[in-house]
Amino acid sequence: MQVNSLIAIILAYLIGSLSFAVIVSWAMGLPDPHTYGSGNPGATNVLRTGKILAAVLTLLGDAGKGWFAVWLAQKYATDFGLSPATIAGVAVAVFLGHLFPVFFKFLGGKGVATACGILMAINVWLGLATLSTWIIIAFFFRYSSLAAIVASVFSPLYCFFLFGFSAALPAVILMSALLVWRHSENIKKLMAGTESKLGEKKPEADSAGEEAA
Repeated sequence: MQVNSLIAIILAYLIGSLSFAVIVSWAMGLPDPHTYGSGNPGATNVLRTGKILAAVLTLLGDAGKGWFAVWLAQKYATDFGLSPATIAGVAVAVFLGHLFPVFFKFLGGKGVATACGILMAINVWLGLATLSTWIIIAFFFRYSSLAAIVASVFSPLYCFFLFGFSAALPAVILMSALLVWRHSENIKKLMAGTESKLGEKKPEADSAGEEAA
């Protein structure tokens, strides 16, 4: 691997490791999201504080870092000799940074928002198709986790139909597999009929593992 490619991948991982749930909470004087609700550092858990702005900023930050890392690699690909495979590696690296952030003891979120930002950067139609799938499933079934899982399964198919067997396809497949894995507890709850629906209030003690963001 070329030095420039290695630097790009490491930089992407570090960008991904910026957990906006923690950063925004700290900036707004809110508790560390690891310490309440499900303990998941994502927008849904931050929303439990009642601060909608904090949740929105977390969502935008997590999506934005995924988009920015891939966009940056694409923008300077020619200048630094970054191949399509390296850009795909950058996509995976920023995603892994969100899941396992080095700055926060490797305790990251589930990656839905970050994955959406990454897909938007790879190709806006790929991102919009995946996002639309999430919205449709969430609207009709009212389960955020189910919407995330279904969108994850469909995103590699969208990628294949748009680009065929491109360098991006293995990266999208890997991210999709990781997203489904991160939602394993949600899958168990969906099968047991105990998963909460969007807007449904549940006791704090029962909230662990609900988030899909």
